[in-house]
Amino acid sequence: MNTIVLAVLMMIVLSLIRVPVVIALVASAVIGGLYAGMSIADITAAFNGGLGSGAVVALASATLGAFAVALSRTGIADVIAGKTLELIGASRDATRLKYVKWGIYTALVVIGFSADTIVPIHIAFIPMLIPPLLGLMNMMKLDRRIIACVLTFSIVIPYMIAPVGFGAIFLNDILTQNVNEAGASLGVAVTNDMAPKAMLIPALGMIVGLLVAVFFSYRKPRDYQHVEYSQPIAGANSEQEEAAPRRLSFLQLCVLGVAVGGALLVQVVTGSMVLGGLLGFTLLSMNGLFKWKDQDDVFTQGMRLMAFIGFVMIAAAGFAGVMKATGAIPELVAGAGTLIGNSPAMAALVMLLVGLFITMGIGSSFSTVPIIAAIFVPMAMHFGFSPMATIALVGTAGALGDAGSPASDSTLGPTAGLNVDGQHDHIRDSVIPTSMHYNIPLILFGWIAAQVL
Repeated sequence: MNTIVLAVLMMIVLSLIRVPVVIALVASAVIGGLYAGMSIADITAAFNGGLGSGAVVALASATLGAFAVALSRTGIADVIAGKTLELIGASRDATRLKYVKWGIYTALVVIGFSADTIVPIHIAFIPMLIPPLLGLMNMMKLDRRIIACVLTFSIVIPYMIAPVGFGAIFLNDILTQNVNEAGASLGVAVTNDMAPKAMLIPALGMIVGLLVAVFFSYRKPRDYQHVEYSQPIAGANSEQEEAAPRRLSFLQLCVLGVAVGGALLVQVVTGSMVLGGLLGFTLLSMNGLFKWKDQDDVFTQGMRLMAFIGFVMIAAAGFAGVMKATGAIPELVAGAGTLIGNSPAMAALVMLLVGLFITMGIGSSFSTVPIIAAIFVPMAMHFGFSPMATIALVGTAGALGDAGSPASDSTLGPTAGLNVDGQHDHIRDSVIPTSMHYNIPLILFGWIAAQVL
């Protein structure tokens, strides 16, 4: 068995049997490295060498977590839920909740799309936006697996089709550039305007997956307990155990708006989620909604809330470092070539499946494309695929696994927002639902794109 396949399968199996994802990543990296013939010293060096790329994301997650907890401590969750129900008259006519449900779905897609394009903050909006809405979602008995699917859709689909923000990086700087570099000696030349068109058909697969999740898979109500996650951490003194205020003055609401807007603005201007989260937390600390002496407890609670996300991202970076060091990725492609024969249709399917395994292990489509393009482009040319079809194959193979990988920010982001009260399991409620509803359609529609383009 190929090292990459073995390591990814081990990671998936360990995660499914409830082994913590961080331990699953480390154990799978060690098993994969040993299977590839690496020594423990080499595995450790490769793992440590990859850790640095995950450190920035981990620190950003910690500061955004502190901001999210501080935001929840203001009582804004109850205000939003109460005002929304009052405006729609839910206490008198429960059927009106349907309009709120569809409003939430639509708003999350629009905001997520904007966070990848217009205001490129990616998943940073999730820890700030979702926790205040959980009370309302609980009242409506919304299945959070739907919200996870909606959020993942909203942050994956933009970079697949829109050459703006993160989409410009993926489509122009990564996909088009790597296809041109890999195909330069073969006479292949693609332009930036070809990439969005080539990815339209695979993107339809994402839409189909979202519709299936919303209308069929998770449409039934699901009960959640109302957990006061906005309360101080256990062990706080009696003064800290006071309930968060439920009424906010106009001045406090203004400070809340400035804190959220300022955090987003700083992230856009500086490109740093760390600075944005720290600014938002500082402004909320000055809001008078919790005592200044309690801010250390609030910040600690927020960091603890997001520590899981941060350590997973760090461990995933180390896992990717070991997988690259094994040199097993070219072997995986070469081994898959024996299954292809002379069939272009089989070649397209095998390339997509290989991309799925690589991305699920690395956890990032942005990091996968440069790895696979050098191998896939010559293979696509050999089987007579057009430049547009080649773009679709490489782009879809990279996007595959981004939704559904335990180490992807496309699944970690939704978990960060939905699990603040401990009622949303990362593997069973984020990873498995998004993997089923997006990877299967992506394979199907990516294969179709390779045949018709």
